[in-house]
Order: sequence, then C-alpha cells, then structure tokens
Amino acid sequence: MRYFAFVLIVTVIPALAAVPTPQRELTDPQTLSSAANANAAPVLVADLFYTRSNGAIAWSPDGKEVVISTNLSGRLNLWKASAEGSWPVQFARSDDRQIGATWSPDGKWIVFESDSGGNELFDLFAIPASGGATENLTYTNDASETAAHWSPDGKWLAFEKKLEDAPATDIALLEWSTRKVTLLTHEATPDHLWQLVAWGSDGRSIYANRSNAAFSDSSAWRIDVASGKAEGLTPHKGEVVIQLTGVSSDGQTLAVTSNEQGGIPKAALFRSASDIYEWLDSGPWENDSGEFSPDGKSLVWMRNAGGRSDIFVRDLASRRDVKVELPPGDNWLPSDGRIFSRDGRLLVKHQASNTPGDYWIAGADGTSKQLTRSGLASIDPANLPEAHLVSYKSFDGTTISAYLWLPFNLKRDGRAPAVVLPHGGPIGQTIDDFNRTAAALSSRGYVCIAPNVRGSTGYGIAFQKANVKDLGGGDLQDEVYATKFLVATGYVDIKKIGIAGGSYGGYITLMALAKTPSVWAAGVDSYGIVNWFTTLQNEDAFLQEYDKALLGDPIKDKKLYEAQSPITFIKQIKAPLLVLHGSNDIRVPKEESEQVVALIEAQHGTVEAHYYSNEGHGFSKREDQIDALERTVDWLDRYLKGNTRRTQ
Repeated sequence: MRYFAFVLIVTVIPALAAVPTPQRELTDPQTLSSAANANAAPVLVADLFYTRSNGAIAWSPDGKEVVISTNLSGRLNLWKASAEGSWPVQFARSDDRQIGATWSPDGKWIVFESDSGGNELFDLFAIPASGGATENLTYTNDASETAAHWSPDGKWLAFEKKLEDAPATDIALLEWSTRKVTLLTHEATPDHLWQLVAWGSDGRSIYANRSNAAFSDSSAWRIDVASGKAEGLTPHKGEVVIQLTGVSSDGQTLAVTSNEQGGIPKAALFRSASDIYEWLDSGPWENDSGEFSPDGKSLVWMRNAGGRSDIFVRDLASRRDVKVELPPGDNWLPSDGRIFSRDGRLLVKHQASNTPGDYWIAGADGTSKQLTRSGLASIDPANLPEAHLVSYKSFDGTTISAYLWLPFNLKRDGRAPAVVLPHGGPIGQTIDDFNRTAAALSSRGYVCIAPNVRGSTGYGIAFQKANVKDLGGGDLQDEVYATKFLVATGYVDIKKIGIAGGSYGGYITLMALAKTPSVWAAGVDSYGIVNWFTTLQNEDAFLQEYDKALLGDPIKDKKLYEAQSPITFIKQIKAPLLVLHGSNDIRVPKEESEQVVALIEAQHGTVEAHYYSNEGHGFSKREDQIDALERTVDWLDRYLKGNTRRTQ
C-alpha cells in the first residue's frame, strides 16, 4: 500500500516544463555498486568532530606564517602556524567562535570577529600578533561588525556593519589611532546590502558589491573614502548578478563573477573604461573569479562542475590557465579575499566526501603541498564510503544532480535503510565535501542521498529561481524523486527511508513529512521553519526581506504563505520526528520548533526535542555537535532499523 500511495502523490503534480540546467548524462541506478571492504566499520561520531574544522585563514605580511580559525580545542579559536608546515599554536582563546582574522600591514596586529553564544552580533577584536590580551574594538550590543579589511597604510579598518533591528548592511571605517568609527555608506533601501571587497591600492577608495535581498541582482561599486561618494562600475539592465572579487592595481580592470551571459555565473575580467567583459571559461558550468596576484600578472579563478571544483591561475598576458594540482573533490578559494601571499603563493582548501577539509599552499606553476592535517587516525578515507555524483529526472523532466553514499558490503536485496539529506538555503548547494552526517550514517549501513533540488546554486539563475513562490512544491518533489532513485538501485527498502535536514533543509523535512507522509519512516528537523508568518515576525530584519523576495508580501500573498508553511499540513505527519534547535537562533527562532513539538504532541504523535543553550543557527561547540549527530543516528536507528541502543 505504501508504494501505491507514493505513486498517487507524485502523479497528481501538474505537468510543467523542465527547468533548464547544464546538460549531463542521467545515471542508471543499477550501475551503482556497493564495494567490498573487510575493514569497514561504523565511524565514531565523536571522532568525526575531533577531526577539526578549519575556518578562515590569513597570511602574515611577510608570508612566513598563517593564522587559522580552527576548533582543535573544541571551539573555533585562532591558531598560528608556520607556512612551511608546523603544529599550530593556540593564539587566542574563547568559549565563543573567533573567525575572519586579518593581519595588519605592519605585522603587529591581528583583527578578528567574535559573537556571543551564536547570536550573530559580532564585534571586532584586536590582539597583538606576538600574543597578548584581546581588545574589543567596536563593543556594540545592537550591531554586528564583520569582514574587516586593513587599508594599505594600516591607518584604517573598513568593515561591514549591520544594526540588529535593521535589514541593510553598510560599510564603516575605524580609524586605528583613535578607534573612532564612522559610517561610509548609508543604505536607505531595506532590501539591499553592501559587501566589502577590497581597498584601492592608493588607499583612497574602497570597492564593494551592492546586492538585493534575493541575491538575484548585484553590481560593483567604488566608494571615495574622503567623501563617501559611491560610483557604480558595472551598469546593466534588468536583474543581473555581477559580483566583484578583485581589482587591478590601477583600478581599471575588475575581476568579477557575472551571469550576464546566458544566466550562468561566469568568471570574467571587466574593463571599466569600455564596459567590455573578457570571459575566462566558455564551458557549461558555473565558475567564480578570485583576486589578482600581487604583481598583477595573473588571476585565480575556480570552476564548479556539479559540486566538484577545480582552481586555475590565469596568466593575463598569454591568457593561458594553469590548473592547481589538488586531489579531486571540493577545491576552493578562501572567501574573504586573502588568497595570495606577497610573493605570489596561494592559500587553497581541499576536501572530499571521505576526506576532511585542509588548507594547501600552491605556487603559480600549479604545484601544491598540504599545510594543515585535520583528520584523526581513525578517519581513514579508504574505510569511509565516498560520494557518487548522480543525476536523475524529477516529476517535470528537470534533471536533478545529487551526491549518493553507498555503504560497503551491501547486498542488492532491497533491505537497506536510507536517508535523504536536503541542504539549507534554499540558495545553496550540496558539494563534494566532508559531510559528517553522511559519513556517520553510511558507515552504519544507511544509503544516503543529498539532492541539489531546484532553488540550488550551481546550475544557473533559472534553476536558482525555480522555487520562488513555490517553496515546498517542486523542490520537495525533487527530494521525493530522489527516493525513487534510491529504490531503483535495488539496495533500499522503500519502507525504511528517512529524511534529515537543517535550516531550509529542516523546513523541507517538515514539508516532506507533512505533505508526502507515506514516503517517510522517520525524520530529523534541525532548526527548520514551520510557519512563515511567525518566522517573518521574529527573525532577523534582513532575513525578513530575503523571505519576502522568495514568498511575496505576507498580506497580498497570505494564501501562498499558508500553502507553503508546514504548519498547514502538520496534522498529516505520521512518521516519528526528532527536533533539534539552538536557543539563540536569530535566523529561525526557537519558537518555530516549539510550535512543531506542541502540535504533534497535541495529536499524540511521536516527537522528541532537544534545545541547545548558547548555540545559534547551527551548532559550533564540539560537545553540542557530537550530541546532535548522536541523537540523529539514534533516532534513525530506532525507527529505520528497530535498534534502541545508544550510539557510541
């Protein structure tokens, strides 16, 4: 009966035209095979998180050291290491995360940002580069200051500033000698924000992006520091995404990522004097530009092919590219504009589905060496199932890509449990990264699949916009069709499929359990949205504008808000549900989860909740990360396998 109900739900969806995406071959599910591995065993959840995470990284001015935000101690704190490779030394300590470090041009100071209990109200802090006490530079209780950039002469810090109750983000300046802060921009439109990119080489101007709340339109700007006058550099008609990433020393050439050509984001050089683009790649996949080398002779850029990425260095004179030599997987550039050392070496990061993320240093010739080593000895890539990149057709013929993890030593007898892992966002993409949830589950015999459903980035602007005003509609069916693909492999039991996601993935989990209840045997919702009306009332002001860009006006589009809120269908939930949430979440307030729990309890459903104090949107403290994943595994073991023993 479950199978026929499943088909009925799918077939009532109206036929629509397929959403255009880059062409790729469909995957025959029968070609996927579980590999034999005599050493396969469940990986300890604790070991997955004692394998440290590496956040932002920055060069010292002389290129001899780096400062890394890493959770070696269980908290994201600052550590220093030699660029030649050494055991890192803890540089600053806090119970709260310390991220976004940047070194002063004279090498004497490091500035970073830190919030309190995950509340995302960041202050800027300074610490002597030789070590010592930290100083709070901004000390605001009603604003968040992030993304600090030193002026070339070290006299000023530019940074992004957002008031707690305001939607807009502006750019501000801090005079280093006096610590005086002044606003440089004064954004008056509630659905736009400024994103700091770089100082001009003469220190007289700042370059930035100005984007709308939906991130469907943006342009590059130059701001005069003395007057605050802003000049648009990339004029265009209609909604076009143009993201500045680097500026040549003379300010005449911009490195940008733009979807002006065919709706696919592409790396380009933009000559501001002539408004002419020089595109770096003509292939079908998205790519991103980076920054110019210190000598101005090259530019680094990255190609993203379905969540697997490669890095290239373009020689600007010959227009030839050198590929940075890294293993296959997710190879990417630090996102905070601190890629090159003064002598032209690159900081890059590599990770893959069975390989923890680490930083590498690459030369201009493409050769590279590993700088950090994050994995515990027990995290052996050879004994962790790796992800397969697969593609399948959804209900309307749209091609959907997904990463699928097949446990070792499975028999193709249709008895294995499976879990669908929707990503957050909705603007986002599952990539070939070190996914701790998938590693824990697949090493325990679960087949896992993480689809990049409509609304995801990585497949063009038409695909990214395909779920606007259709949240929990077509994108939910893309998740449902992933279960059809799982069953078609011959490994998965249709009665043992769960779903587990966080943020928008938590929302999709709730919509899945409520709108397609016969498909799922269990669910785990981490900080997901249940009611768009209450979310809009209680969330951060900028996210209110972002949500309205996706859903419309809450008064004019009231019926749409109702139809796309899980609370409307909550009585249909039958599967056992685990709910996890941080108490200080400003993106999806804890009240969303409390509503879910109360409603399911009132209808005598099976639900369990756990709330984490001193955590925000997502969990950053190691003990909470471990606890949340252990609870997830236990819940799925109980309802998909019939086990009740606590995971170790």
